[in-house]
Amino acid sequence: MSIEAQVESSPPLGKKAWLSVIAVALAIFAVVSAEMLPIGLLTPIAHSLDQSVGHASLIISLPSLVAAITAPCVVLIFNQINRRKLFLLFMLLLLGSNLMAATVTELYWLLFARVLFGISMGGIWALAGSLAVRLAPPGHAGLATSIVFSGIAAASVLGVPLGVYLGDLFGWRLAFICVAALVGVVLVLLYWSLPSLAVNETNTLSSSLQLLKQRNVLIGLALTLLIVTGHFAAYTFIRPLLQSLAQFSDQYIGGLLLVYGLFGILGNFIAGYTIQKYLPQSLFCIAILLAISMALFVLFGHSQGMSIFLLLLWGVSYGGVSVAVMTWMFRAAPTQIETATAFNISIFNLSIGLGAYIGGVLYDSNGILSNLILACVLTAAAAMLIVFGLQAKSQH
Repeated sequence: MSIEAQVESSPPLGKKAWLSVIAVALAIFAVVSAEMLPIGLLTPIAHSLDQSVGHASLIISLPSLVAAITAPCVVLIFNQINRRKLFLLFMLLLLGSNLMAATVTELYWLLFARVLFGISMGGIWALAGSLAVRLAPPGHAGLATSIVFSGIAAASVLGVPLGVYLGDLFGWRLAFICVAALVGVVLVLLYWSLPSLAVNETNTLSSSLQLLKQRNVLIGLALTLLIVTGHFAAYTFIRPLLQSLAQFSDQYIGGLLLVYGLFGILGNFIAGYTIQKYLPQSLFCIAILLAISMALFVLFGHSQGMSIFLLLLWGVSYGGVSVAVMTWMFRAAPTQIETATAFNISIFNLSIGLGAYIGGVLYDSNGILSNLILACVLTAAAAMLIVFGLQAKSQH
């Protein structure tokens, strides 16, 4: 059954349908902003807590690993709970975790707050993809999914410059309070707009494991692992990269990352258009352009002009990742969207955690160039996987 067919078999939701879709997109924007916020604040957070930058990167890697475990558990354990109630519960946890992060004074309490955040993130991500499909008015599942994915893309690329801007103006703690305020507003909007959403998939361990035997599902998960791990091995340290390699001063970092974010949103819409007919080709272009930008950063990153060009190429390339890999998973498992989404979110967040952790080790031991080299190798491997996957498919 296609995505459109699933939506058309559901009753219309009335005039609140699009508002509920937008509310879910804003929820995704809030959770991914909270996830990305510490990247732009990593240096001041490390200094204020008397930690090394590599050690402080645990506040990025740890919640991602927690979310990777949480996402599949949500669809397996909470398979009888109304999705509206469950989504609102995770939003409450998101609110509390950000308020806690803003008030702690020791790293171990900040890590605990980020663990709670990781639980909320895993739950929200696991549910959001299937909610977009269910909430859309009949015949508009594709547009609704694009709107939700725009929340992911916008937060992924704007969360870091937003963190830099707020942190530079008011300090990193107030940046977390601002995110908590956003979560509070979105929570009210969700409470008002979301209809009751009964469970419409029977998710069991055996059916989930059967899904993992499908070739295209495994390829999609592998692409997510390679691209996202490579990206975050370098992007987690984007601030010290621009400062130490290209010699940009603090006053330019926020502006550079904001432009990066705008190009990332552009990349999201470009990918949203091209994947409709050319999904594998779009994913290949994303992966190979990321690999090229990392490689050229190693060679020419000391030039400020060249580093700006490469940063924008990086942004427009990565901006299309979320919508492309999630669409791949939707097409690979059209009758098990919630489960496929949960697995992909699990790998996505595991990849963020792995990238940030490995990147932290490399950064502390060998410097930023080693992060870029690893990112180049992993994204190039993703491009090759797409080529070999298409060749294997054509032979069948």
